[in-house]
Amino acid sequence: MGGGSNNSHNMDNGKYVRYTPEQVEALERLYNDCPKPSSMRRQQLIRECPILSNIEPKQIKVWFQNRRCREKQRKEASRLQAVNRKLTAMNKLLMEENDRLQKQVSHLVYENSYFRQHPQNQGNLATTDTSCESVVTSGQHQLTPQHQPRDASPAGLLSIADETLTEFISKATGTAVEWVQMPGMKPGPDSIGIVAISHGCTGIAARACGLVGLDPTRVAEILKDKPCWSRDCRSLDIVNVLSTANGGTLELIYMQLYAPTTLAPARDFWMLRYTSVMEDGSLVICERSLNNTQNGPSMPPSPHFVRAEILPSGYLIRPCEGGGSILHIVDHFDLEPWSVPEVLRSLYESSTLLAQRTTMAALRYLRQISQEISQPNVTGWGRRPAALRALSQRLSKGFNEAVNGFSDEGWSMLESDGIDDVTLLVNSSPTKMMMTSSLPFANGFTSMPSAVLCAKASMLLQNVPPSILLRFLREHRQEWADNSIDAYSAAAIKAGPCSLPIPRPGSFGGQVILPLAHTIENEEFMEVIKLESLGHYQEDMMMPADIFLLQMCSGVDENAVESCAELIFAPIDASFSDDAPIIPSGFRIIPLDSKSEGLSPNRTLDLASALDVGSRTAGDSCGSRGNTKSVMTIAFQLAFEMHMQENVASMARQYVRSVIASVQRVALALSPSSHQLSGLRPPPASPEAHTLARWISHSYRCYLGVDLLKPHGTDLLKSLWYHPDAVMCCSLKALPPVFTFANQAGLDMLETTLVALQDITLEKIFDNNNGKKTLCSDHFPQIMQQGFMCMDGGVSMSSMGRAVTYEKAVAWKVLNDDEDPHCICFMFLNWSFI
Repeated sequence: MGGGSNNSHNMDNGKYVRYTPEQVEALERLYNDCPKPSSMRRQQLIRECPILSNIEPKQIKVWFQNRRCREKQRKEASRLQAVNRKLTAMNKLLMEENDRLQKQVSHLVYENSYFRQHPQNQGNLATTDTSCESVVTSGQHQLTPQHQPRDASPAGLLSIADETLTEFISKATGTAVEWVQMPGMKPGPDSIGIVAISHGCTGIAARACGLVGLDPTRVAEILKDKPCWSRDCRSLDIVNVLSTANGGTLELIYMQLYAPTTLAPARDFWMLRYTSVMEDGSLVICERSLNNTQNGPSMPPSPHFVRAEILPSGYLIRPCEGGGSILHIVDHFDLEPWSVPEVLRSLYESSTLLAQRTTMAALRYLRQISQEISQPNVTGWGRRPAALRALSQRLSKGFNEAVNGFSDEGWSMLESDGIDDVTLLVNSSPTKMMMTSSLPFANGFTSMPSAVLCAKASMLLQNVPPSILLRFLREHRQEWADNSIDAYSAAAIKAGPCSLPIPRPGSFGGQVILPLAHTIENEEFMEVIKLESLGHYQEDMMMPADIFLLQMCSGVDENAVESCAELIFAPIDASFSDDAPIIPSGFRIIPLDSKSEGLSPNRTLDLASALDVGSRTAGDSCGSRGNTKSVMTIAFQLAFEMHMQENVASMARQYVRSVIASVQRVALALSPSSHQLSGLRPPPASPEAHTLARWISHSYRCYLGVDLLKPHGTDLLKSLWYHPDAVMCCSLKALPPVFTFANQAGLDMLETTLVALQDITLEKIFDNNNGKKTLCSDHFPQIMQQGFMCMDGGVSMSSMGRAVTYEKAVAWKVLNDDEDPHCICFMFLNWSFI
């Protein structure tokens, strides 16, 4: 055998043979080159090495068998030792979590006892824990900061830092915040860690603790460089650095976060970060926003940003026995949800979304780095994992830049064509053009575009799980993409002057998905999309025979709770380099509902509360899953030459609108049927509402000759209330006309409630001048004369000022029992936000 004393069994004579060190060295050299040599290779070795001439080929064969067996045993022992270390560390982590939960139970028991003894003082309970624990007030855990007047001196900043450290530790290891386990997260040796979200605290918060196979210093270095691992972080600038007497550092930081959609402004933060080493050797990085309450240094507001607040947050990094680190993360934000439309506020009020986009992202990135260090293998297309990770970061950053369109990056807005459903931006800055020019390709040309155009839009989706829709968009590109646009995008980066595309039906065949890489938990993967050509046109010498796209996909797991789904792609050359310029386009779908956070962890649901007879069916158990809203953001970028700007802008605007129409059609096909969603919001129960539903249905049949409603038994109101199209009634008595009734879809379209409905005028939803004039001067008299009118599709406005498209509209006169006009009813078909 190989090693110190290497014996091999002679299969012919049953004797052991002792190998000399020189013989072992020769065999080891061959083993390193070829662990399983063929018979010819073994004979060649004997001929080439005279020191092996006295050993028979069968003996050498047995030596290699034993050597492979020892190598396998060594690897298995090493794997078991690593698993054992991980389980030991996880056990320690779980024991600490158990201790923290016991402290929380003790606080709750004390709270319960106090409430029973002093029921009149329930609002005044306050128990201060001097060991960095918590204050419990009225069933909620809140910190009691002792803010003393301070200045911007080093002593004042250190005072703020010490207070921040105390509050952060109480959140990470104590009971300062009431944490509930993140839905769907189970701790284990292969899990990302223990993840929890806040309940009943100011702002939104997420907490995680897990094992990382990196030393604490390396972990701290990575976490402090937030733009490298957080896809939402645009920039992090260190304005000033101060050293403390205990060896720590104070940093004044200005940070900017991208807006996730075109419908909301981006966020920025002015904060203090404190890094120190605790007595037990643990590294602590804690941070908080600096505002007027601390009297610290200030930073003037930035245009186009909303100043948000980071409450005491940070990282506690402890060395782990056997190597690696135990990491505690707390993210606590107040993202100022008042600054966005009401329909989007759940994006800024969801602790679950914060946990996925920030807290878990940090853990996943660290695990990815650890795996790359331990297994530096070359993956698909000859790329190393670090290079592919950098490409995915560039795709995400490029898409975020397109969605936000910051003016300081060179973006400027083009004039609208009268319909504000698609926003066009142009960037001709030198920095942007350096990313898209001077690329040599196999055809000998060098691309020289002079600008990049971005066409973007956002739309509200209903009752379609983001993961299912995104998977459909990925697998069925032909349902929404225009092959001529793909060809133009590819040609724009491959050759010199290129002309506008001419649609050629059938010029490209199907797509071939070539896997490239994926993350540890498969929550994100990269691939190359090959769009194959069929019957190529020979006169298009500049047009590639096949089109290649670098594509990143995430959020396709249906079991992930409130997961953001993204499909981002960019045209590439077949032999693209790691630093090849890319111009990303794609989709982002973010769920807006946060049902998992709506229930208190202490609340018990009784069975009767879920049995609303007649409104919920057996299929409603899955219908609740379908009753979701999400916002989809679309951004497409095209490189072009400045003299073609007007034509390219028109083409891009038309293309995005066609994509929106395709997505609406796909979403409608994928959404559950409307009867599965009944019971989500009960209809009004007044006799007047039942009477109005009967009048609406009867008048519709009289004027249009068909039935509008298929009653649930004899209940016309329920059928009208859950009708998939937006139905709303407008009074004839008030001037200007106001709405008096709308079904569930109508209230969603207007973004209002039944109570606030009468404050909305008909003119308000037809906000453009042409629509208002036509409706008032032409449509009303025609409706009153002939009783009904069918209108083509168009754009209206919700009560929140958001644009709404509809495919078709029908208006009819509603008659009462005396056949007198009561109101006018409108029905908008296939509507959606844009």
